Amino acid sequence: MADLFDSPSADNGVVAQGEAPRPLADRLRPKALGEVIGQQQVLGAEAPLGVMLSSGSLSSLVFWGPPGVGKTTIARLLADETDLHFVQISAIFTGVPELRKVFEAAKLRRANGKGTLLFVDEIHRFNKAQQDGFLPHMEDGTILLVGATTENPSFELNAAVLSRAQVLVLERLSLADLEHLAQRAEQEVGKALPLDGMAREALLEMADGDGRALLNLIEQVMAWSVPGKLDSDALATRLMRRAAKYDKSGDEHYSLISALHKSVRGSDPEAALYWYARMLEGGEDPRFLARRITRMACEDIALADPQAQGVCLNAWETYERLGSPEGELALAQAVIYLALAPKTNAGYAAYKAARALAKKTGSEPPPKHILNAPTSLMADQGYGEGYQYDHDAEDGFSGQNYFPEGIKRPVLYTPVERGYERELKRRMEYFAKLRSKRQG
Repeated sequence: MADLFDSPSADNGVVAQGEAPRPLADRLRPKALGEVIGQQQVLGAEAPLGVMLSSGSLSSLVFWGPPGVGKTTIARLLADETDLHFVQISAIFTGVPELRKVFEAAKLRRANGKGTLLFVDEIHRFNKAQQDGFLPHMEDGTILLVGATTENPSFELNAAVLSRAQVLVLERLSLADLEHLAQRAEQEVGKALPLDGMAREALLEMADGDGRALLNLIEQVMAWSVPGKLDSDALATRLMRRAAKYDKSGDEHYSLISALHKSVRGSDPEAALYWYARMLEGGEDPRFLARRITRMACEDIALADPQAQGVCLNAWETYERLGSPEGELALAQAVIYLALAPKTNAGYAAYKAARALAKKTGSEPPPKHILNAPTSLMADQGYGEGYQYDHDAEDGFSGQNYFPEGIKRPVLYTPVERGYERELKRRMEYFAKLRSKRQG
């Protein structure tokens, strides 16, 4: 799914005398919501915006999506559809004094019977106090707020703003959508792209789901004077591949590491390698990946394969010795090993259960029989009395209680029937039987 410019009503780029040529992206900007490509999950008749517009009740909105998918365009068209005055600001360049002027102008407009749709680009860049400043004007109807953000609103926007606005997710353009957009561009310019089939597909991939970026690339290619059609190699020589969208401190960072972790947990080495490579291509620090891969070994493989953690640590050390790019191969091999290793979270679950029990039971002391008695006073208090030395016991196992006296023995660790934990489960059952026998 995706969005953007499908504009049969474009003005064919006619430029008045003395005016500079308009960029292709501007010339192809839709004139109505019906001309927007894709985003049917938002714009369809039964989708949120479709229902709001048909019922005549538009609420404040936050558009969340990557660059170049039409957030600004849809906001502008919503103002046209609802006969609201459109005001656009950017959180990057707008301070408190400018916001006050915007609100005052909206109040005057409202007094004269005209509403205001305030579009705030990069709304996540406003701090908490600035975001709070929108609330009274949203509540009294002075403005209808439409915010746009490339970051996860759950992390970046105040709960108060989110409670008064509906979050709508706009998706990156698919290759089919980009092809549709390219065809509209060719129609607008009046000629076909000088590319063969493979080069045309490569151009669409370079846009990485960003419609605005594609139109900028098309505009460059259309300006070339070339005989015949270029192939992929010729295109790559003439045109720099666009860097993949990746913010090492933003939402994309967390999305991709989550995809890598879940692919490893799901025993899919191909997918795990793909997401590992995606993060490296985006400029991720391999040391961050080394830490996370080692964590996966502890959390999802653990004692089902006790070697997994060592494989990760060795790969990490190899990277530190070799550096990039050679050391990244060692980390890739660790990713493959983890994906194909037997999985268990029994140790992780046991650890969390133990922490919860420790928190609940507070400062309960150990039973006296397992406490040392270095002084006569402690011996008089019963410290160490009745302790059985396990090495002297039958089978090297006394079966004594090691929990505080007032705590019923819990079951924290439940090994699974996979990998080495199968053996650990057998041992757990063996000791449980002996403990029951000795304590009985």
